[in-house]
Amino acid sequence: MQELMSRVEDDVLIAQFRSPRILAETQIAQIGRELQDLAGQAAGNVLLDFQGVNFMSSSMIGKIILLNKKCSVNGTEVAMCNLSPSVMEVFEITHLNKIFRIHNTAEDAMSHLAGAC
Repeated sequence: MQELMSRVEDDVLIAQFRSPRILAETQIAQIGRELQDLAGQAAGNVLLDFQGVNFMSSSMIGKIILLNKKCSVNGTEVAMCNLSPSVMEVFEITHLNKIFRIHNTAEDAMSHLAGAC
C-alpha cells in the first residue's frame, strides 16, 4: 500500500502522508522509496504536507534528508507544512528546522514555493 498521496499544483509536487503515525521501519522504508520516486518526477518544487500526522519517528528524518539531497541536485526546493507540535519537536531536536523551510499552512508554503520557481 502506498504511504503517500501526491498531486501537482502550480508546478509544485505536493506529497501528503496517509498515516497519522509514522513509526514502523517497514513503513519508513516504503515512504523513503516513494519519496525518492517523487523526487525523480518533480518538475518544480516539492511540498511535504504533514496534515494529520501526529507522531513521526526520528528515523524518518533520514528519508527526508535523502529527498532533499536528491532534489537539490536538480535545483528543486523542498518545503514542509502543517507539522504537529510533536513532529515539529523532532525537527527542532535535530536542528533541521534551521535547514528546511517549514510553514504553518499549505497556503504559506505554496506562496513561498511559487516565488522560488
